[in-house]
Amino acid sequence: MNIKKGLIYLRDADVKMARLIDKFEKPEFRKESNYFEALVRAIVYQQLSGKAAFTIYNRFKDLFPGDKYPSPQDVLTKTHDQLRAVGLSNQKAAYIHNIATAFDSQTVTQNIDTLKDEEIIEKLTSIKGVGPWTAEMFLMFTLYRPDIFPVTDLGIRKGLQLFCGLDELPDADFMTKTAKPWRPYRTLASWYLWRLVEGPFEW
Repeated sequence: MNIKKGLIYLRDADVKMARLIDKFEKPEFRKESNYFEALVRAIVYQQLSGKAAFTIYNRFKDLFPGDKYPSPQDVLTKTHDQLRAVGLSNQKAAYIHNIATAFDSQTVTQNIDTLKDEEIIEKLTSIKGVGPWTAEMFLMFTLYRPDIFPVTDLGIRKGLQLFCGLDELPDADFMTKTAKPWRPYRTLASWYLWRLVEGPFEW
């Protein structure tokens, strides 16, 4: 994703988006190479405060000696109860095993980044525990894909509500139509909608 080119495009495409771009800092995206690690971390961090998730995630990594991140095979050597013991919920422990199995069996491989966005979402959501939102975050923040717009994300919904001056949270159809001018850089637009919610900003 070419951030500079994308920001120029968004400024030209939408006056209101241009104001957000001028107000807030330039976004940072860092493409990751360990896809297994990215998905496991996403599962750990789901529905937890940053501090709690950070603690649990470090305990999870401490299960494995050495400096290298555990491989799928390493994770599969740990029992469900061992994963639970670091603070993971029953479901999250099972989901992490499911992800490890998917990588170990080559259902998901390192060449997943050669697939189209829709194909990646389909492949990842075939793993029990990996939903559309997790797959979209993977596309945005791990694979650095430029045109992802997660319509189920609460922060994006709140951001678009503020952006459009709505009394209620928008539905998916309204969101998709509103975001159409931002294609093919909806990932960047999403980042600014998140920042709008964090504030402060006044139109």
